[in-house]
Amino acid sequence: MPRSLTKAYVALASVCFFWGTTYLGIRMALEGFAPTVLISLRFLLSGGLLLALLCWRGFRLPPWTELWRTALVGVVIIGGGNGFLTYAEQIIPSGLAAIFITLAPFWFVGLDSLLPNGPRLHGPTLLSMGIGLIGAVLLAMPGESYPVSAKDVIVGGLMLQAGSALWAGGSVLQRRITKAAHPFMAGAIQQLAVGVVFAPFALTAHLQSPVVFEARPTWALAYLVVFGAIVGYSSYIYALSHLPVSVVSIYNYVNPVVAVTLGWIVYREPFGYREAAGMAIIFLGVALVKRFSARAKPA
Repeated sequence: MPRSLTKAYVALASVCFFWGTTYLGIRMALEGFAPTVLISLRFLLSGGLLLALLCWRGFRLPPWTELWRTALVGVVIIGGGNGFLTYAEQIIPSGLAAIFITLAPFWFVGLDSLLPNGPRLHGPTLLSMGIGLIGAVLLAMPGESYPVSAKDVIVGGLMLQAGSALWAGGSVLQRRITKAAHPFMAGAIQQLAVGVVFAPFALTAHLQSPVVFEARPTWALAYLVVFGAIVGYSSYIYALSHLPVSVVSIYNYVNPVVAVTLGWIVYREPFGYREAAGMAIIFLGVALVKRFSARAKPA
């Protein structure tokens, strides 16, 4: 394997693990921070620290045209994807949120098909998506195992699909606009842009309810800054720049396993036969989508 691809797969492995732990980290951080405050602080710190380190190491900022486009895509990817996730975890368990997000590859395939010369959606791919959706419906059905209402599960699931759509769309655009910037520099710009955009909303939330830095939420925030944002997102951008989108999206299989395990250990979040069946059906649908999409001919 070429050296560059070895680094890319190592980066993908870190995404698979660390992003799986961030679901628990977000839930812990929400114990002490409002969602807008958490998002703004997390990405102001991670983006600022990473950008300062890269500039100190001699990395250059991209041209202005690419810089503002990179920042805009970052707001779409992180602000949309992570923003909806953060709000969803206020109403549904972190492990369940991770399972719902396994539907994200459907958005990658669907949006990719809308681009010029993109692969067409054909019958087997659509049928595979339908299989995955059956798993999502199974998870959203009312049941006694969830500590929240069926309405909250449905609302949380829809929020996560909106975030997944923005994440997928931004990721596809990311590959088309980043030319001059190093992948890590692009990640730093994107994270800092999200922190700046959410800052006014965070300030409003702080004025309404002043932030108190309690131990556990603060440590969770620090973990999210270092491993979720700086390490995880930089690794994601690096992997996305060197590997096909379909390969990078495999982290969707690993993240929920990590998230569900940690959610059960720390919060005793429910995970029974229905959750296992729903996750297995979604995984089957995603696997079939990947298989049939690879066989589809470009438009």
